[in-house]
Amino acid sequence: MPVIALTGYLGAGKTTLLNHLLLRPGSRVGVIVNDFGSVNVDAGLISGQVDHIDTITGGCLCHLEDVSGLDDALERLSHPRLALDAIIVEASGIAEPGLLATMIRHSDVETVRPGGLVDVVDAVNYFDTVDGGGTPPVRFQVATLIVVNKCDLLDADTRDDQLARIEARIREVNPMVHVLPIARGRIDPTLFFDVATPHDPVDELPIAALLRSHRHEQDRAHDDGDSEHAHADSVTAESPGPIDPAALIDLLEDPPGGAYRMKGTVGVDVGRSRRGYVVHVVGPRVHAQRLPAAPSASRLVAIGVGLDTDAARERMNTALTPAGRADRRALERLERYVTA
Repeated sequence: MPVIALTGYLGAGKTTLLNHLLLRPGSRVGVIVNDFGSVNVDAGLISGQVDHIDTITGGCLCHLEDVSGLDDALERLSHPRLALDAIIVEASGIAEPGLLATMIRHSDVETVRPGGLVDVVDAVNYFDTVDGGGTPPVRFQVATLIVVNKCDLLDADTRDDQLARIEARIREVNPMVHVLPIARGRIDPTLFFDVATPHDPVDELPIAALLRSHRHEQDRAHDDGDSEHAHADSVTAESPGPIDPAALIDLLEDPPGGAYRMKGTVGVDVGRSRRGYVVHVVGPRVHAQRLPAAPSASRLVAIGVGLDTDAARERMNTALTPAGRADRRALERLERYVTA
């Protein structure tokens, strides 16, 4: 299960973005917070009680007093009986982004994997809060996605210049990070996690659907015609039989332009048998895991905002070209990314 770290300075819009993610129909998301009062997660979209895991309206909320309980919370939230799609750690005082990313990456919980670190910054007050000049903030070094929020509040005449200045500062310390300008926390949840169904679970209380409808009405009422609602594009490629692991890793280590996330299942010929893997990419991070059996076909999906779909499809089809027995060194490259 992906564990997504959500970080950002007070007032940047983390909670607004988080509540927007919870609006996706069918999603079952676990949220870990350590400052229950200030996070203000919408209780109608995700429910639970402090120090108690519950699954009533499509999600679970876990409240931590300190970081020592993170692994325990991840263990409980990733239990199969909860059937969650993802876990989001809202880092309000839990830890600095770098420390939080390290804790998630080196978690002893075998049922979770890093799902990216999303840092939210305030486009209007960026240079007054996050970046006062000199060396750009070190926090950006560990981010896989930096969301520049509140773009709708920028002056229309200077908006492009302000966003260009912010992005330039970010890329001084992290040239390859994905930078996404948005307004009012409106971002496509498919950038972060998948859901098993686009519809509400059968045990979902109707309050969640009502809240989503109310939020959508509010969005329409405040929509000024701008396009800051970041919608993600996706590309799928499939191939029969086993593939070359070297070509696959070349693609995963250097994803198509605009691809923030990639996922898929692939088969590899290892001689007398075939071996199956599930692979995930989030930003620059590659994660792989062996499957109990090789899939009958290999399949990859790339997801991103501003994704060059034609170029992505061409590269993905090339990476999935059917191949014979895998070269030992190529297989070792793939195995380096495998976790138990």
